[in-house]
Amino acid sequence: MFCGGWGGSRGYPGPVGRRQRSVVNAEPVQTGVVYPAFMCGQRMLCMAVMSLAIASCHAHRVPSSSPTASFDRARYPEHWWTPVSAEGAPAWEILPQEAGAGEVILSKRHELGLLSNFAPTPFTYRGHRYASIEGFWQMMLYPEDANDPRATYPGLEWKHTRAEVAAMASFEAKKAGDLAEANMRTMQIDWVSFEGRHFPYRSPKPGEHYRLIVAATREKVRQNPEVQRALLATGELVLRPDHHQEPNAPPEWRYFEILTQIRSELRRSH
Repeated sequence: MFCGGWGGSRGYPGPVGRRQRSVVNAEPVQTGVVYPAFMCGQRMLCMAVMSLAIASCHAHRVPSSSPTASFDRARYPEHWWTPVSAEGAPAWEILPQEAGAGEVILSKRHELGLLSNFAPTPFTYRGHRYASIEGFWQMMLYPEDANDPRATYPGLEWKHTRAEVAAMASFEAKKAGDLAEANMRTMQIDWVSFEGRHFPYRSPKPGEHYRLIVAATREKVRQNPEVQRALLATGELVLRPDHHQEPNAPPEWRYFEILTQIRSELRRSH
């Protein structure tokens, strides 16, 4: 989840970076500049889904193989593309107005921020509760028990337990991951674990880590109705991340593509 090697998480410089914002309860991190809360969009989501359904019944579609040829922005909430001043915005952020034709940025500035891995959207997976996808992700970097090689390595300090990280969201979970990655560098290991299995953390092709992230994201969407509504409200839009990602990032880093896959599954089942 780290941009440019071990440094920043998927383009995020971290909670101590310049002019960053917390996405939990919309509390300012440093400067007092605040994003709207993730959970502010229940009413807007309902309106978005209704308008999308109505427009689908009446809009004339242009036959084309291109997903942008039939793009009708009037079918979607206009605030998804409301321009935001770049002045004072964090360096990692892709602003809403940077979306191309037929695209939408999954911005934390409005209700589509629910789709972020950082969003506090609790879910249960394989019998355990997680506060967010970010907490689930970073938890895998931590020792599973006292016999774990990461726990027995001499001289390492683990500032959190695995269970504590599982209960985190947003930049708090990301910071816990930064601490764990520092220990991984010291150990010179490139694996993480889940249920006693070790597997590569950064793989160019979908592997066990990718499969776990996809499965957890699917559960997040299934178990949180407001997240499902937000995802379905995007209709046929091309989903784009709200932060800059490293070139050739592992497939699980591309959360917007995972969400597109899950959206297709939901639409087939409805």
